[in-house]
Order: sequence, then structure tokens, then C-alpha cells
Amino acid sequence: MELMRFVNEANSIAIAGHVRPDGDCVGSCLGLYNYLLENTKDKQIDVYLESVPAAFSFLKNTNCAFSEAKTETSYDLFIALDCGSRDRLGFTEELFLSAKYTINIDHHISNTMFAEQNHVEGEASSTCEVLCGFFEGSCISKETAECLYLGIVHDTGVFKHSNTSRKTMDVAGSLLEKGVSASKVIDDSFYRKTYMQNQILGRCLLESILLLDGKIIFSAVSQKMMELYGAVPADLDGIIDQLRVTEGVEVAILVREEGLQNHKISMRSNGKVDVSKICGLFGGGGHKMAAGCMMTGSVHDVINNLSGQIEHQLADYLK
Repeated sequence: MELMRFVNEANSIAIAGHVRPDGDCVGSCLGLYNYLLENTKDKQIDVYLESVPAAFSFLKNTNCAFSEAKTETSYDLFIALDCGSRDRLGFTEELFLSAKYTINIDHHISNTMFAEQNHVEGEASSTCEVLCGFFEGSCISKETAECLYLGIVHDTGVFKHSNTSRKTMDVAGSLLEKGVSASKVIDDSFYRKTYMQNQILGRCLLESILLLDGKIIFSAVSQKMMELYGAVPADLDGIIDQLRVTEGVEVAILVREEGLQNHKISMRSNGKVDVSKICGLFGGGGHKMAAGCMMTGSVHDVINNLSGQIEHQLADYLK
């Protein structure tokens, strides 16, 4: 796909990611936004993000992202980034539907190919890595490179997840050559936590439970706990990864209560279990090693349903 051809033919462009944006979503949306601002002229370009976590505020033009749809605007081109399905666009779904042409750029193997033009690289580490393939290297500024590097860092878990390939490292290296400070991006956006975030992390670890002879670890965060600490979902970033590295664990699960009998599920695998298949059974998706979904019922019901699927996959693995 020739992304810039579509861009050059459009006078108005909307860029948007998925609900509850993570590092790759924010990095790809702002990376594309900055790149187009720097390399095109006389175009209306708007970027939409439900929210930008405070840890990403050092990225250029975070303050330009709209958190509400400009309903009076109909765009020539709508570019969805890091979004597996149309409904995951959230408040920008109507803008997508009213746009003259739509493009979907992603790396999730569960992507539903919901746009008129779809470019999904299931082997790529991140949408930011995919975007780099569309950009002219000499036209990438340091500020754009910071956005793209952040997205790669977050979706690879600082280059330790199995989705990190030689190409990923080559792309990341080319971004560093733009003057990006790896330590600043990684520390400021990935490792640095507020005291409150560390308190929640500690509580989740303390209250975690092992199942299936230690092959599953899970922790649950209630709405009451979120209110007690004054936390938002982004404050839970990193907890699931800390659970995953528990010795002997094959799958880590973080359950966050969103409403009565309604839970947001995050799952991480250490390789033997394909968590995207499990989440797909419940209307979610993601990658083999990292996926999520929404589930209803009590926490007990949720964990029973998930652990049964995990046990089944582990049994097949051992055959």
C-alpha cells in the first residue's frame, strides 16, 4: 500500500487509535501526525486519542490530540492505527463511518480488516514498526522518531518479548540515529512509576493467587481499589508483566472491574499458551503472548472459564 499517495490525494485527514490507548497506539498516532505535519502542506490533519497517559506527555504534540469527536467534520481520509476492529475505535467510530476513504494499519493477527484499505503485518512487533516502513527515513525528525521508538519499546516489553525480531532491532536502531535518547524514552514511559502506582503494584502482587500447580497467576483490581488510590487504567501498566515473570508461571492474568459483573481481562503468556485464541473465544484478541478481552460474571467465574481454556492448551502442548 502506498500510504503517502492516499495522504497526498486528501485535503482533510483524521488519525485515531483504539480505546484506552497504550504506548504503541499513542506512539503510532502521534508519530504519523508529526510526520504528516512535517512533510505535507495545506492539509487539515487531526489526531484523536481517548486519553494520553501522563508518562507519554514528553512526546511532541500530545496536547494536540482531541479526546472528543469533531462531529461537524467529515474527513477525506481516516487512518486507524493499532486497532483490531471498528468498534475499538470508540468515540471516533462515527468519524470513520462518515469518511470518504478509510485505511487500517495494524499488527494484530486478530484484526478484522474493517477498512477499505487494510495493511496488517502480523509478524511485526508493533504498529510503530509497520509505520516506519511507510516513512522516508530522511524525513523522520527526532520528535517523530521518539514517538515511534516509544511504541516499539512498549509492545516489545523493552525488546524482551518474542515479537522482537532482527527487523525490529534494525528499525529501532535507525530511530536512535535520529537522536532519540533510549534511556529517557524507556525510563520516563516504561519504568518510572508514581508512589501511588507502586502501591497498587505492591497490592496486586501481595494479593495475587497461583492456580494449576503454579502455572497460572492472577490478580484482581476492583473499582473500590481504583477509587481508593485515585487511579486510572493507565496506572496499572506494567503489573501484568511483573506477574508474568513469576517463577514457574505460564500465564498471567490481570482482572480489572469496570462495572457490576463486568471485567477487563489482560493476559500474558510465556510461550506454551496462545492467549489470543483464549481471548478470541470471549470477543477479544491480540497476540499469542499478549491479549485481552471483556468478560461478565464474578471474578471467580471469569478465572474458572479462563483457567479451563489454559489447562486444555497446556495438556495439548504436553502431548
